[in-house]
Amino acid sequence: MTTSPGDRIAAELDEAGRPAPDVVVQPDADTLARAVAEALVARLAAAQAVHGTASVVLTGGGVGIAVLEHVAGLAAEPVREVVDWSAVEVWWGDERYVPAASDERNEKQARDALLARVGVTDARVHAMPASDAGFGSPEEAAEDYAAELAELAADGEEVPRFDVLLLGMGPEGHTASIFPDSPAATDVRPVFAVRDCPKPPPTRISLGFSAINTAEEVWVIAAGEGKAEAVARALGGADAVDIPAAGVHGRRATRWLLDAAAASKLPAPPG
Repeated sequence: MTTSPGDRIAAELDEAGRPAPDVVVQPDADTLARAVAEALVARLAAAQAVHGTASVVLTGGGVGIAVLEHVAGLAAEPVREVVDWSAVEVWWGDERYVPAASDERNEKQARDALLARVGVTDARVHAMPASDAGFGSPEEAAEDYAAELAELAADGEEVPRFDVLLLGMGPEGHTASIFPDSPAATDVRPVFAVRDCPKPPPTRISLGFSAINTAEEVWVIAAGEGKAEAVARALGGADAVDIPAAGVHGRRATRWLLDAAAASKLPAPPG
């Protein structure tokens, strides 16, 4: 079975009483990245209209960085919604524990693709620590990031408001740096170190489900036929230990933003 580009597949509530995932399919990866960028600009502008500031959690990966490149391009276009990038708090869902100058860091890729191009205030860029930042271990680095999150959170909360939290997904269903059948899949801390990842580099820092699922909106972005099986399993109700992407949800909305190849094993929409 296949869905058609542009299809939206949604139900009102899932079995836990949360808003069920909203699935949007675009014809190809580049169209997907452009569409996500446009939606992100609109969502951040709306958050600023309500709160004065906006908060976004970024992801890496090919499509994730392509989204940021498109966002930077939109900043130069006469779009209806305008984001004040000096009033956007920027966080990350996970990071490779490598030196700060490494091209493998999601932070470096995001700075090159977007942050350095639109004037995000340095004080609002909350990068996860690099391996050469002076911490004795990735565990200490993760604790430091948890402390930074808590410092900007409301009283009694472990993390601040996240208006939009972007996630990618691997072909085996991992998201952030939560891999199937790993200790991270059952870790209840908001931030933790991840060792021995099956995908290099092996050491990382990641938000956990307890932090991810506080976001107002969680957007999972996936492209390519290699993701299709995991997408179908995640949206089909797989256990989060088996398919970690199945365990993420937003407080107000959960959006799965896919290209046609990644959606190719989903059931056909009704009608």
